Amino acid sequence: MAAGAPRIFVSHLAGTAVFDPVGDQVGRVSDLVAILRVGRRPPRLLGMVVEVLSRRRVFVPMTRITGVESGQVITTGVVNMRRFEQRPTERLVLGELLDRRVTLVETGEEVTVLDIAIQQLPARRDWEIDKVFVRRGKGGALRRKGETLTVEWSAVTGFSLEEHGQGAESLVATFEKLRPADLANALHHLSPKRRAEVAVALDDDRLADVLEELPEDDQVEILGKLKEERAADVLEAMDPDDAADLLNELPEDEKERLLTLMRPDDAADVRRLMSYEERTAGGLMTTEPIVLRPDATVADALARVRQQDLSPALAAQVYVCRPPDETPTGKYLGTVHFQRLLRDPPFTLVSSLVDSDLPPLGPDTPLPAVTSYFAAYNLVAAPVVDESGSLLGAVTVDDVLDHLLPDDWRETEFHEEGVRGG
Repeated sequence: MAAGAPRIFVSHLAGTAVFDPVGDQVGRVSDLVAILRVGRRPPRLLGMVVEVLSRRRVFVPMTRITGVESGQVITTGVVNMRRFEQRPTERLVLGELLDRRVTLVETGEEVTVLDIAIQQLPARRDWEIDKVFVRRGKGGALRRKGETLTVEWSAVTGFSLEEHGQGAESLVATFEKLRPADLANALHHLSPKRRAEVAVALDDDRLADVLEELPEDDQVEILGKLKEERAADVLEAMDPDDAADLLNELPEDEKERLLTLMRPDDAADVRRLMSYEERTAGGLMTTEPIVLRPDATVADALARVRQQDLSPALAAQVYVCRPPDETPTGKYLGTVHFQRLLRDPPFTLVSSLVDSDLPPLGPDTPLPAVTSYFAAYNLVAAPVVDESGSLLGAVTVDDVLDHLLPDDWRETEFHEEGVRGG
């Protein structure tokens, strides 16, 4: 960029698409890497951490960046595919500098960093941090209150100090639009300190969604740093099968304490799932499929399927059962697939549409048989029924895949070949 190039705030770069010169997407911006300098000299921006299409995080030097424009970053097209590893002298701008409490040099007042601006130096390809957007007053729930101002980097001090209890509201806001799996990937690559701070800043539902996408070690680490009452609330917000899997990784006394703190109904569902062997249909299933009574209509079924927090796999079919209509239910009558619901009038009773020929799974069905069942019947979800004919839950294809893939699959790339640039 030439002299007078526009100033860019880093929060606008999070998740921005990165393209090569011919217009093919290389990946997305995950973070920026800077190095602090002696005195009050502005930090130099070394490069960007880019998550390429295989979910590997690689380092792209700023010398390889030819354009930072509205909604896109352009590179020279040559990308080193070596996995990014942060050096001790480097700082992640989004992950470590946002939400810090720093001090205004002139007044000695503490302020909170909301954003950071970068700019390219005139007649050079070097970039540096030149401005800091801060808020006076305390953070937390009052983050939108208090005077905000933009100051020169030299006007604040305290970035080089280790900060305990650093907030994470601005970082969380930066990643607000990320899918849970993508936010989990970003969280996995933060330091344990920042990981815990971000977890505290997320609401219960969002944190529950993210925990379900994290490796088990990260799940246990984050849950262990939450207050027990908060940990129980997050477990309640998780899918029961995921909560059961996580609790099974904890020591027995800690597991029991958390189950005692959970709502009785939620704890009962989780305890029931924990009673089954892990690699069986009972251990894989969720206890919250869509259950309808025989006198429900197609309109009732579609209204349930439209619920926003329902996963696509669970929304693919409804299960018709006699009362009670919460698992374990009364007698299981059959399944109605979503496609069939779209073909019949809204007033049609679901009991007239059930697929009763599809054999349900038993709770003790082993994982290899469950896998064969899904493949044979081309399903994304399947009912689990006990010997008395009651519906216990449903197994979804994502839970089957979780147990078929290697234990560390969340920490590896989706597909190494086929990634452009290296």
